Amino acid sequence: MMKKKEHKECMSALLPVRDTLDVIGGKWKILILISIWEGNKHFREIERSIPKLSTKVLSKELKDMEENQLITRTVLNGFPVRTEYTPTAHSKTLKKVILELYNWGVNHRKKIFGKNA
Repeated sequence: MMKKKEHKECMSALLPVRDTLDVIGGKWKILILISIWEGNKHFREIERSIPKLSTKVLSKELKDMEENQLITRTVLNGFPVRTEYTPTAHSKTLKKVILELYNWGVNHRKKIFGKNA
């Protein structure tokens, strides 16, 4: 017979899932990541590609994503000085995860809202 797990064991086992949700969670991070994957490299390009995303929030999210090694920030010399954001190989490992989240979401919407959701 299987032994029931204690709360601490469950929390410990779920820590990687929690870490993942912390890294990609929120309203904007996945959208920003997809924008960068699609070739938008500069701050204004990313900002323009995502309606209703404020400059302040984009700046904060980019810093978080850089800290989590999802993107690389490079300051380019020239006038004016430009900053370029590029996806890391580590971020590209999330593509399959995001696709599975998308597929789950499609099925969930059908189940909850009906076939045409």
